[in-house]
Parts: sequence; structure tokens; C-alpha cells
Amino acid sequence: MSTPDSKPPRPTLRKPVKPPRALVAPAPVVPRPSPVTPAATPAPSTKKPRFRKPRKEPVAVAPVAAETGERLSKRVMALKDCSRKEAEQYIAGGWVRVNDVVVEEPAHRVDKQTVTLDADATLLSLSDVTLLLNKPAGYSDGTEELEPVRGRKAAPDARSLLTAQTHWEHDPTDTPVLKRHFSNLEADIELENGATGLVVFTQDWRTTRKLTEDMGTMEHEFLVEVKGEVAPEALKPIGYALKDERNDLPPVKFSVSSSTPEMSRVRFAIKGSHPGLVAYLCAQANLEILAMRRIRLGRVTIADLPVGQWRFLAGYEKF
Repeated sequence: MSTPDSKPPRPTLRKPVKPPRALVAPAPVVPRPSPVTPAATPAPSTKKPRFRKPRKEPVAVAPVAAETGERLSKRVMALKDCSRKEAEQYIAGGWVRVNDVVVEEPAHRVDKQTVTLDADATLLSLSDVTLLLNKPAGYSDGTEELEPVRGRKAAPDARSLLTAQTHWEHDPTDTPVLKRHFSNLEADIELENGATGLVVFTQDWRTTRKLTEDMGTMEHEFLVEVKGEVAPEALKPIGYALKDERNDLPPVKFSVSSSTPEMSRVRFAIKGSHPGLVAYLCAQANLEILAMRRIRLGRVTIADLPVGQWRFLAGYEKF
């Protein structure tokens, strides 16, 4: 029994019970069709097509045979008890023989061959040489490299004639022909391609200085063959041209050496090198040139040296 002051009990509240959900399978997802867009046309390429070279099959290389023996310079070092540089100089000087044959290459290989050194071998005689060539017509003088003119072949170089085969057999010197004689050759005196005669090639710096410093005072002598008979009076126009101050020509001596009805020889001695001067003077006298040959430079003459051959400058010859 409750009293008037007592509170009534609170009712108990309960959450309503939800009925269980029915298990329903999810609806299948259907993919939406993507909007179809027209394919874009590619722009034409500006790159050049690349062509690959066909693959080459590997080429079998023959094995290189190993060099046998030792260098000739090493053998000479043992024979002469000298340095390697001196041994190479003996070989280059032509003092060394292998099986009685002169060999000039220090790198030449020797094994069981017989190597001998000349008993008179000395390095004091390895001086520079000067070669005198009788240049044929149609060859350049070797003073410079000529470039071929369009439509015309360049003249062959006179240096190509300096070989052991073109050495004059009657050379007054006893100098043996060696390979080193054809290297480091300088030519300083010009000669027309159409002329024949004396051309100088030298290794000696003293000869080079002599030819260049005394060029203006050194006399060049030419022997010119002209057509027909020429009397001394016919050369008077040459004298007039030389005296004309407007021409400013060097001193020239000239005379008729020989004359026949078919051909005459006129001699010119000119101070200095002046290519084309002889032809100019002959034109003043209406002389038709058949051939021109330089026979002397200073005190050195070409003498009996055949055309296309060369010889050594002898020790007693001075320009």
C-alpha cells in the first residue's frame, strides 16, 4: 500500500523489437555503355624512315704470326757496345749487313742471320747531301705542291724521279745511295715546267741558305733552241728591252751559240731566278722557242747528266 507522499514507480521502457529483414539478393550492376567517339586520324609523320643495315656475319680473322727474333738495332748495340741511337745511325748510314746484304731499317728482325758491321763504320761521315737532277720537260720543279686545274691534270712532281733506279751510274762521287738521302729534301730555285735542266734538292741547311741569300746575284745560264737561223743582229730587240727603264729587268747576257737554217741555239745568263723572262726576251726578237734547258747555277753545271737522272753534289763543287 502506498502512501500519499510516495511517488509511483516509473514504468520500464523497452525498445520496440524490429521484425527481421528479409534477405534480398542485391541487384546486378549493369555497366553503362561508354559514349562512342570517332577515332582521331593520326597526323602524317615528318621523320625520315630508318633503314637498318643487314647484319654482317662475323669474318674469321687469321691469327697474326708473332714476330720472331730481335731488332737489328739491338744486335748492333751488342756488337758495337753503343747506345740505341748510335746503333740506329750506323744502320741508317749503310754500315750494317745482314747475310752480306745492306739493311737500313733499325726495326728489321734478325734471328740466326749473320750481322756484320763495316770495319770503317763511323758516324762522322753521316753528313747531309745535295742532289742535282736534270729535270725533264713537263715536270714541276718540286718547290711547291701544285693543285690541278679543272679539266687539266697537274704536272708530275720532279721529286718522284729521285729514286735509286734513276741515279746516274757515272756519278763522280763514291757516295752509296741510301734511303735517308731521299728524306727532308728542300728545293728553292724555280724552273718552268716546260723547261729541262738543273734542279737542286738538298738536306744541307748551309746549301739552302746559300741558294736563298745569294739568289739575286747567282747567275742562271740557259741554252735555248729556237727555230731557224738567227744572226747576232736579230738579237738587238732583246738589248733594247733590257735597256728600257720601264721594264725594270735584271742584268742579262745573251749571245748566239750556234746557228743552222733549221735551228739555232741562244745562250742566256741571268742574275737571279726569273721564271718566264727567257720566253719574254725571245718574244721581243720574234724567236720561236723549241726547247729550253738550264745548264748552270752559279759555278755548278749539269755537264753530261742525262735527262731524268740525278747525281750527288761533289765536295769540290761550290755554287
